[in-house]
Amino acid sequence: MNEVNNNERRFKRVCVFCGSNSGNRTVFSDAALDLGHELVKRKIDLVYGGGSVGLMGLISQTVYDGGCHVLGVIPKALMSLEISGQTVGEVRTVSDMHERKSLMARESDAFIALPGGYGTMEEVLEMITWSQLGIHDKPVGLLNVDGYYNSLLALFDNGVKEGFIKPAARHIVLSAPTAKELIMKMEVPLNSTYYCCSFLPY
Repeated sequence: MNEVNNNERRFKRVCVFCGSNSGNRTVFSDAALDLGHELVKRKIDLVYGGGSVGLMGLISQTVYDGGCHVLGVIPKALMSLEISGQTVGEVRTVSDMHERKSLMARESDAFIALPGGYGTMEEVLEMITWSQLGIHDKPVGLLNVDGYYNSLLALFDNGVKEGFIKPAARHIVLSAPTAKELIMKMEVPLNSTYYCCSFLPY
């Protein structure tokens, strides 16, 4: 990750978590395409789950066609489920989901979650947890397409209210309805008084 000045930071590679399905409405596919174009516009490479179907296929193809590097990371057991035809860019196969997330985290400067199912939510929640524990200090954002993540954000707020999430930790999670707005938020440096030094090389 490149630090530009005290008020802004730039990313070389962003990890995008998203579904191997496209959802029931075109607004989700449109958001994946928009995020892909925004990454290309900013010359940011993509790290993602390695699939060629659903939102994964859309964003990877968009970033690849735009001339940026695409790294897909996929467990061997999921190749038949998440790959249809050829994938684009570089694909690394790993043994399991834990290795997948670790590699994606090491290769990325920031994390964005598009709408997705249990897998997408589990992945982004783990990155939030790792940030809270000081394993990394990379920004984590939810692309809240048409309010898709409103209920999850409300759950986080309730966790603060009920004393299970520290108020400072609530600010780990950024959200915005568009890719441009979200990346702009993520470029603002995090409050260094909350985060401890990383103790793993992510």
